[in-house]
Amino acid sequence: MSVLPSQFSGVTVLTKANLYFDGKVASHTVLFPDGSKKTIGLIYPGSFHFKTGAPERMEIVAGSCRVTLDGAPAANDYAAGQHFDVPGNSGFAIEVAGGVCEYICSFL
Repeated sequence: MSVLPSQFSGVTVLTKANLYFDGKVASHTVLFPDGSKKTIGLIYPGSFHFKTGAPERMEIVAGSCRVTLDGAPAANDYAAGQHFDVPGNSGFAIEVAGGVCEYICSFL
């Protein structure tokens, strides 16, 4: 399990939310002084598919999900404190069976 930050200091947070799938997935963009960015968000119950441009690391802060990377033969389950990496120019399907899955997405 990875150690997840409980807060980010010295950053800019964009107040306009990124909403997907009729609001069932919502995130906010966090900009860091070094020019990097992350999003922090919530995924409500359902199944969703996302495409990636840049490689991403998805860290699960709370809740759980089942993820299938594009081209992967099987799904994997992730819970709080775990992460998965998604290649650039790819995608993944994510399913939240119940509750809310909270995440930090880092653009690698």
